[in-house]
Amino acid sequence: MKISELIEATGAKVFGNYDKDLDVRISTDTRTIKSGDLYLPLKGVSFDGEKFIEQAINKGAIGAFYTSIDSISKRQEWENTFSLFLQVPDTLTAYLQLANYRRKKLNPTVVAITGSSGKTTTKEIVASTLESKYRVFKTPLNHNNEVGLCQTIFEMPNDTEVLVLEMGMRGLGEIELLSKYAEPDITIISNVGTAHIGRLGSRENIAKAKCEIVKYQRGDVFIAHDDELIKKTVEFDKDKLFYSIRDVNIIEKDVNYSKFEYKNNIYELNVGGDFNIENAISAINTGMKLGLNIKEIQLGLKNYKPIEKRWEAVNVNGFEIINDSYNANPESMRAFVDTIFELYNDYLLILGDMGELGDKEVQYHKELGEYILAKNAKVNIITVGKLSKNIAEPNFETIEDAVEYIKNNVSKKIKLFLKASRSMKFERIIELLK
Repeated sequence: MKISELIEATGAKVFGNYDKDLDVRISTDTRTIKSGDLYLPLKGVSFDGEKFIEQAINKGAIGAFYTSIDSISKRQEWENTFSLFLQVPDTLTAYLQLANYRRKKLNPTVVAITGSSGKTTTKEIVASTLESKYRVFKTPLNHNNEVGLCQTIFEMPNDTEVLVLEMGMRGLGEIELLSKYAEPDITIISNVGTAHIGRLGSRENIAKAKCEIVKYQRGDVFIAHDDELIKKTVEFDKDKLFYSIRDVNIIEKDVNYSKFEYKNNIYELNVGGDFNIENAISAINTGMKLGLNIKEIQLGLKNYKPIEKRWEAVNVNGFEIINDSYNANPESMRAFVDTIFELYNDYLLILGDMGELGDKEVQYHKELGEYILAKNAKVNIITVGKLSKNIAEPNFETIEDAVEYIKNNVSKKIKLFLKASRSMKFERIIELLK
């Protein structure tokens, strides 16, 4: 961005010498800063980027943002070397303002997605669908907080036509903040479940937090899972579209394939699970709203490939594994086991702890175990972790112990299905089996 744009976007108080037409790159990390960059120091609970301003200058930065004159004892000395300093009340807010400035300048259509589970997969399926017609950029991995939003917008190529953003939250007000600076045209809520219930206390509060996504929406389309709680909570008076698996006719499905009819058209996905079909419905409707024809939508869905640890099929030392260990909560666990029970007889479920469930975490694990046994009394299952022992036995406290059990007791003719919260690091199962 030009320095004049930085000042316009943030309203910063300027010190030092500068060329207002000079183009600069914003850097928030002194480890990767380059000569000619402008340093924007961020602050957190355990770090203060302003303490590294001198290091940034010494590495060739032409200047920096900062919040307090007291934080730069050498500012006048550095000004003599033609450094530029932009004083703002809060550097994260400045970062968001700069991102919003660029978002408006490039003016892509913004599709914003949130949900208790499925938001990353929905983001990937939506992006794959829209790529049949448009130049699309999407949130990398799960960079779905305020800093990730800014990074995504700054990494977005200048010719981007559609920006697909994933929005995460841990509490009330966080998605509203993301909505404010993203200004979405289309918003999607994949579902409202119990993820983060330990922080928010109830599904009602989770729905309230998720529905903040429409707070600063500039477009007129809202797409969401057909949930009475969402319908009751969302404050949006324009085009609302709700969907569920009940809206489709499933023609064929396997663990790595789905074929279904929706609104008199046939679609295919190279992934299994009813929940993935539901995610695809939101992508189909997004595509329709953005002018894609049916062939373009069909092609985009068929081109979708699951990302690592999200229903990822791998072969390890003769073991066929489906790895969906990126995250887990009671709703996604139930959907996961439902799919397996429907499609497979020879399998081993390997389930781990679900995180961030608050005071009722033991109860949620017990209820999942009861659900599984009610569905299939002869379920072939092992669990890993302190909480997951409440789901089923046998239970192993460590991944190493579980892998030894698998090596010594499980036939390679049996497909392994992995599901747990990310904190369980279930990828270690695959590494050790290798």
